[in-house]
Amino acid sequence: MNCPHAEAAQAGRNTGVITIDPMVQDLDGETVRLRDAGVLARIDLLGVPAWTVTRHAEARQLLVDPRLVKDIDAWGLWQSGVVTRAWPLIGMIDAGRSMFTVDGSEHRRLRTKTSQALTPRRLEAIRPDIEKFTQELLDALDAAQGEDGVVDLKAVFAQPLPMKVVGMLMGVDESQHAMLTRQYKAFFSMLTPQEERLALLAELDVFYTDLVREKTARPTDDLTSALILAEEGGEPLTEEEVVGNLKAMVAAGHETTIGLVLNAVRALLAHPDQLRKVLDGEIGWDAVIEETLRWDTPTTHLLMRFATEDIAVGDEVIRKGEGVVISYRAIGRDFEQHGPDADAFDITRPTRNRHMTFGHGPHICPGAALSRVEAGIALPALFARYPGLRLAVPDEEITRLPVMTQNDMAAFPVLLG
Repeated sequence: MNCPHAEAAQAGRNTGVITIDPMVQDLDGETVRLRDAGVLARIDLLGVPAWTVTRHAEARQLLVDPRLVKDIDAWGLWQSGVVTRAWPLIGMIDAGRSMFTVDGSEHRRLRTKTSQALTPRRLEAIRPDIEKFTQELLDALDAAQGEDGVVDLKAVFAQPLPMKVVGMLMGVDESQHAMLTRQYKAFFSMLTPQEERLALLAELDVFYTDLVREKTARPTDDLTSALILAEEGGEPLTEEEVVGNLKAMVAAGHETTIGLVLNAVRALLAHPDQLRKVLDGEIGWDAVIEETLRWDTPTTHLLMRFATEDIAVGDEVIRKGEGVVISYRAIGRDFEQHGPDADAFDITRPTRNRHMTFGHGPHICPGAALSRVEAGIALPALFARYPGLRLAVPDEEITRLPVMTQNDMAAFPVLLG
């Protein structure tokens, strides 16, 4: 990648540009720096300059502003060839045609059928399946304990549960779940060489294309078949569009829930007084889920939207062609929205529900309700089975994966108690 901006970005500490750490070594410190930089902060993403919005009110406005689009062709650095396919984050922006990469009427066309498949009625219908998967994985936790009693809650419980659920919804055979988990983990990791990452994307395209063709020939009762058969506006989705939707939905459908479940457990174990109130029935699990979503968001930085004309935000101007990142973790800790104690985890917080962690506007996450349902089943079941659950290592030894967009832990070792 030829990037003349890289040297200036590297000097970010002296120029007001905040470098987003690909190794995620100090997420709390980074969150504070972004928030303290103002409503809009200039950031460096692996040598590429962008803006990020850090405040709730302004983010809410920008997320519905038609002058900010998902179309990568509106990005000046892409048009000029400064950013190419060699940039490690390009696969999260230029990921093929799907409801995540288009706007307006085309976005509505690509999104409608997916949204219809995730209605409250449909989610209630699959609740028994989620409960069954949860109990099976709790049994697996017992079996997976080492001689010292330690088990990785992520690997055995929090990671396979959402993959089982989204796999069931999409019609992906369970024998493929482990492969998909590995592929997505490697795709998001900043330790993966870019050539390998691009090859992974190509492999995923082949996998989902084969799945779509199989479902085209033999439709079943799943979301993949529903997308193939959809004729919204009289125009069926193309094979590329179905593949793009599936690829992104499986990624978003399991990564977000992994983070939500683990972040909630971690927060409760660090705040035993609040955990006791939940276990005693004084406060509901919905409060835990919403405060976790606000305080320790599963998505840290959402890439990226592009300005089709100049947009004034406070004292700054996003120029036509510039890229904008939505930093949900900083937004969730906005003092103006959540008070001077916004950095504290508090399940009694009056504003805990007034967050935007799943987005806002046309591109709000279509799987938000599903993630909440899964966490609402998994968390109470976990603590009902293991009320003495505790970390097997000091909290400060829990490390985050080198992922610039997701708030993901490498492992979560616990003692079941």
